[in-house]
Amino acid sequence: SPHRTRSVEENLELFEKMRAGECKEGEHIVRAKIDMASSNINMRDPALFRIKHESHPSTGDEWCIYPMYDFSHPIQDSAEGITHSLCTLEFQDHRPFYDWTLEKLLPTGLIKSQPRQIEFSRLNLKYTVLSKRKLIQLVEGNYVNGWDDPRMPSLSGIRRRGSPPEALRMFCERVGISKVDSVIDVGDLENCIREVMDDTSKRAFAILEPLKVTITNW
Repeated sequence: SPHRTRSVEENLELFEKMRAGECKEGEHIVRAKIDMASSNINMRDPALFRIKHESHPSTGDEWCIYPMYDFSHPIQDSAEGITHSLCTLEFQDHRPFYDWTLEKLLPTGLIKSQPRQIEFSRLNLKYTVLSKRKLIQLVEGNYVNGWDDPRMPSLSGIRRRGSPPEALRMFCERVGISKVDSVIDVGDLENCIREVMDDTSKRAFAILEPLKVTITNW
């Protein structure tokens, strides 16, 4: 950035103008000054705050600058007392910035704890879409009756199909935790549901159309 050598005073003045709503979207952005030669692109002076003149669902129009996810993530974890932040593998390259943010803020007293970010592989099922960004299109397009529609692969949807929570816990225990991306056969989930329900479901036999039989040679 041609403005990487700006003074602290000038940066603070511009930041106050951003906060006051005097700047247009895209006109300025706050970036961390780390290392533009880093092999990790997430450490090459990543963005911290951007201007967004939109109403927030919680704070309304009080703010027009918003922190980027990678910057707010470790701060929020620390503020909420999170000890271990469990993420999927795509966040592995973001961990150095997560740690850098905490290391810089801890001496200031603004945060009190230093949580750890740990990455694991995502749980993928064969023939099943689990991405919230894709599933929400079905909800917002009224193709299904909400997230708990029995056709949805959400926890509430699976529960509405009649699957007991014990089966879901058993499935997660059997799949385990991995650092390698993999796809689990949906039959494994069905087997867990069948195994739990086999022990708990009541059984009864009924004759819907009985036939009268007379035994004459007993």
